[in-house]
Amino acid sequence: MKWTEICIHTTNEAIEPISNILHEAGASGVVIEDSEDLVRQHDSLYGEVYDLNPDDYPEEGVYIKAYLPMSSFLGETVEEIKQAINNLMLYDIDLGKNKITMSEVNEQDWATAWKKYYKPVKISEKITIIPTWEDYEPVNSDELIIELDPGMAFGTGTHPTTVLSLQALEQYVKKGHTVIDVGSGSGVLSVASILLGAENVYAFDIADVAVKSTTINAKLNQVEDKIHVKQNNLLDGVDTEADVVVSNILAEIIVRFTDEAFGCLKPGGFFIASGVIQGKKQEVKEKMIQSGFDILETNQMEDWISIVAKKPAESRS
Repeated sequence: MKWTEICIHTTNEAIEPISNILHEAGASGVVIEDSEDLVRQHDSLYGEVYDLNPDDYPEEGVYIKAYLPMSSFLGETVEEIKQAINNLMLYDIDLGKNKITMSEVNEQDWATAWKKYYKPVKISEKITIIPTWEDYEPVNSDELIIELDPGMAFGTGTHPTTVLSLQALEQYVKKGHTVIDVGSGSGVLSVASILLGAENVYAFDIADVAVKSTTINAKLNQVEDKIHVKQNNLLDGVDTEADVVVSNILAEIIVRFTDEAFGCLKPGGFFIASGVIQGKKQEVKEKMIQSGFDILETNQMEDWISIVAKKPAESRS
């Protein structure tokens, strides 16, 4: 089978929404080539250094590459993708060059070439993420290993928004906790929560590909009995009481369900929100406060922000 590689030259800020557009359009895989990856390992406290070929990366910005099967509908699909990406400007998302190119890819090249971008990466003091095809020996006895199969639909947990989420989970998840993961994606946050001691995780995502990916990765890490995966729109209809709600989604989405997150949390529970760009930080914090939360901390990695908020242990009079 022949495949078409569609390449979008854009910005780091646009990675998450454009990747989502590509998934919804039926892309069989997404690869992120971020120019910042070439220098990121020098600035990171944890990221493991491995060789990257500068020729694979843009001089500035990000290449997002997706793979679509060649068919009579390809032209229409590409036009729909272009329109959806342009519509992101309505949300003040910087698209950068927003240049789209296409090329033909043989199936054998498509099936293997993307794996070179994923290597074992130490994310935090305890957590190391490894792709399924890589061999890795733990460095420390208390190291938590998360094995991920991105299935060409999600990254393997190295994006700053995911790293910030994992570092917050490591700090706030305790033994016996119940966690809700809103927008579970690959399931990396759900798996990490169980490995960190949570008793149960309820993982929700509106995308079918994410539900499948979370299910696969829960089984890979032998925690499928504790992760309850369901296709769901944010927290609509969810009445589970949780100790922690975590969400690695765009700020525009987070502000839509802060009230529901507050309602799902036990008194004293924590809301971890990541995927927030600097320009949206204050908006998200204000919405959390309006919902009743106390802001505990904000953390930053590159241009991305995570916010940790707490539901008061006692209701305010």
